[in-house]
Amino acid sequence: MAYERDNIRALTAYTPGEQPQETKVVKLNTNENPYPPSPAVLEAVRAVSAESLRRYPPPSAETFRRAAARAHGLSPDQVIATNGGDELLRLAVTVFCDPRPSSALAPTPATGTGLRPAQRHGAGSLVMTEPSYSLYPVLADIHDTLIHRVPLNDDWSVPADFAPRALALGCRLAIIVNPHAPSGRLESLESLESVARALQGQAVLMVDEAYVDFATRDALPLLDPSRGLDNVLLLRSLSKGYSLAGLRFGYGLGHANLIASMNKAKDSYNTDILSQAAATAALEHRDEARKSWAAVIGERTRVTAELERRGYRVSPSQSNFILATPPAGGGAPTAKAIYESLKQRSLFVRYFDQDRLRDKLRITIGTPAENNALLTALGELAR
Repeated sequence: MAYERDNIRALTAYTPGEQPQETKVVKLNTNENPYPPSPAVLEAVRAVSAESLRRYPPPSAETFRRAAARAHGLSPDQVIATNGGDELLRLAVTVFCDPRPSSALAPTPATGTGLRPAQRHGAGSLVMTEPSYSLYPVLADIHDTLIHRVPLNDDWSVPADFAPRALALGCRLAIIVNPHAPSGRLESLESLESVARALQGQAVLMVDEAYVDFATRDALPLLDPSRGLDNVLLLRSLSKGYSLAGLRFGYGLGHANLIASMNKAKDSYNTDILSQAAATAALEHRDEARKSWAAVIGERTRVTAELERRGYRVSPSQSNFILATPPAGGGAPTAKAIYESLKQRSLFVRYFDQDRLRDKLRITIGTPAENNALLTALGELAR
């Protein structure tokens, strides 16, 4: 007897990047920061008392929210703390999107648009760009929300008509990851503001800024009250820039009304006392984190130049990874073959078996030694 709901039975779960258990590997496949977190973070964790562990943590992470508000020039009621950026995404889908009507559940063949006929219309949907973070559609399917994908332009930019297309699809929540994953492209602030203004009054724009610490600018100006936007939500993560992927701590920035709505739907104690202490220390010592950002950016420039010298095409990236297309023809190995060969050498990069990405590899920027090991291996494979 199957007890799960129909949409859960049909669900294809999110597939994370490989997490090898061996320690002697070069792991450049899940976009972790290759440098350790600030020593202040470890000190903050060690300072948590047994009495604090005995008690429930502050339910809304007040101390962290005040620290985040100071760091970004906002008020604490514009900040929500979450169990990783993924919980913020789940909350946004839950709060802003509607479950689809039962009539839309019928398994019908895919159309030329990539949507089931029952998915073409109906309010309350999630609209995303494609390709993008593959967790978005999983969260929509869990909530039983209609999901629509708008293809990016050839240069990975957001189409100029993204907002009207989204609204025509009944959008209540639109998600744009910026810098884009997996290409690393940074969308202009003007483009994001144009989308937000077109959606205002009808839908929320979430800008997923998980990788923004490695970029030249962020979308924080969209939250300036002078712009009059009440429908912009920014996702921030401590996993990448602050070297705390194992902590599972993220946060959202937005209009106080959006944050208040999401607070209604979050778990009662969604972040623990250890993660709150570590996250607060991380933001209060951002200068330490900035050193790692600069190191990653420098290596990103070097690795890009080395790959291009070898005939790879590399998309301009403002993230801590690059999307590289190996040279083709003349018996050169395919992206998938390179990925498999590197894996046999305990070198892990990311390969996506999906349209527009099958001829590419996403490579996380590691330490100079890790990057050199990758470049050496690629040179050997080319020979």
